[in-house]
Amino acid sequence: MWNSINQLLTTIDDLVWGVPLMVLILSGGILLTLRLGLLQVRRLPLALKWMFQNENDGKGEISSFAALCTALSATIGTGNIVGVATAVCAGGPGALFWMIVAAFFGMATKYAEGLLAVKYRVIDENNHSLGGPFYYIEQGMGKNWKWLAKMFAFFGVCVGLFGIGTFSQVNGIASAVQNFFDPTKSNCITIPFLGEYSWAVVISSLILAFCVAAVLIGGIKRIASVSQVVVPFMAAIYFIFSIALILFNITAVPEAVAAIVKGAFNPSAVTGGVVGTMIVSMQKGVARGIFSNEAGLGSAPIAAAAAQTKEPVRQGLVSMTGTFIDTIIICTLTGLSIVLTGAWQVEGLEGVQVTTYAFQNGLPIPPQISSFILMICLVFFAFTTILGWDYYSERCLEYLTGGNQKPVMAYRWIYILAVFIGPYMTVSAVWTIADIFNGLMALPNMIALFALSGVVAKETKAFFKAEKHLQ
Repeated sequence: MWNSINQLLTTIDDLVWGVPLMVLILSGGILLTLRLGLLQVRRLPLALKWMFQNENDGKGEISSFAALCTALSATIGTGNIVGVATAVCAGGPGALFWMIVAAFFGMATKYAEGLLAVKYRVIDENNHSLGGPFYYIEQGMGKNWKWLAKMFAFFGVCVGLFGIGTFSQVNGIASAVQNFFDPTKSNCITIPFLGEYSWAVVISSLILAFCVAAVLIGGIKRIASVSQVVVPFMAAIYFIFSIALILFNITAVPEAVAAIVKGAFNPSAVTGGVVGTMIVSMQKGVARGIFSNEAGLGSAPIAAAAAQTKEPVRQGLVSMTGTFIDTIIICTLTGLSIVLTGAWQVEGLEGVQVTTYAFQNGLPIPPQISSFILMICLVFFAFTTILGWDYYSERCLEYLTGGNQKPVMAYRWIYILAVFIGPYMTVSAVWTIADIFNGLMALPNMIALFALSGVVAKETKAFFKAEKHLQ
């Protein structure tokens, strides 16, 4: 029976995350890129400048930078380390090329999401901000589309509840800690009804649950304050060590870049026939790019709506930098490290093991140290993803309940409980269900982005016409 259910869920997951959804998200990014006149290229320097330059007189709960870090906390996660490795191993080096292409168009999508989130957000008398796809669907497209807004919010709650921000991330943390401290599972404890687990898993789950609870109970301001410290710090550490790896293997970079470009259009020429067609390489790269930076899924604008800003265009530009940092910088560094060290070709390795191999063999430091660095990055990336997705799912629930805080508070404690029991959850169906709901979030959001692309273009044109000094 369980096998049949798992097979059904896998079939649904393949349909949801199949070619049609990727084409829908990519075509949305291409449309917005054309309507905005390559804004992600022309306005990137300004966006990076505004990323650190907060507004003081705008309405909202947190600074633009804090809103960006909250969004990045959910996108910079295990996908940047594990997901990229999976994509390159399955689709060859060319998958990295298509990942970057998806991110390029995704920057325009993320810009539109951030702009619409601020334009249509609702701020009450307590300066509490609520916005995101559910509000720009309802207010931008009209009350007749409220059912679509509620559909998005329902999917958003399900994503949080069923594990994309809890079970999968917590399992990633527990596995990373166990692989480093107790890889042979020599120090175990038997937990009633659950089985035998390493002490490293038990202790890490207790510490993690306590830390998550301590942050989440403080709400968006505490989540943002933690994110804007942890996210830049860990991203900087990962960036430094990845750049060091590339520099120490600089002679292999030209060949690796050639393999990435050649593999994008003729994978079999690079992989020796292991990976079949260009379509496979494209599908793996685009899917991983979308899954990593979440452009088009509609999650990031929920955080953007809380930003202290009065200019939707300004927040749109700041939001756009999230995709640039997440995929074009961090995922590219991971992918390049994997390709130039040949880690993707080592038999028997999968997921985090591939990236670990690259770090151990590409850096002139003891393997134990490079493994420790990667473990720390994984733990903190996953930790911030847990925080970010709690905020997203709480805002979705708040919309569904009309602002009633009692269900939201109850949900928060259920979420903390899910983090606590996460390391002991081994049902694969949980991850598949989470994946399905994550993909379903994109459908209402992309419909709204297509419908409101004219609003985005008009708002952008009017802003830069008024601010002639930015031309």
